[in-house]
Amino acid sequence: MAKIHVTDREGRKLDVEAREGLTLMEPLRDIAGGGGFEALCGGMCSCSTCQVYVDPQWIGRLPKAKDDEMELLEGSEVYRAGHSRLACQLRVTPELDGIVLTIAPEE
Repeated sequence: MAKIHVTDREGRKLDVEAREGLTLMEPLRDIAGGGGFEALCGGMCSCSTCQVYVDPQWIGRLPKAKDDEMELLEGSEVYRAGHSRLACQLRVTPELDGIVLTIAPEE
């Protein structure tokens, strides 16, 4: 299990446990109280509803975003260059234990 430090859409700072092998999207969409996201495409990288902002200390530790992910991110109204990623494209690994994220606002 990896611990994800996340600020949700309500501004709450939460620690979320994530099983290895899942994508970050899976535990984050289930945040109670309206602070999570919809993940409309279910992780198929065809929407940007699971966009997160990755803390600058962590962004360089992630695998590089593929072209289809970047196309969706750059077309988003809430895109932040150098910080935005789609949670559905990030697999939970032991190296992500302690990652710091903020869930992007809805468009």
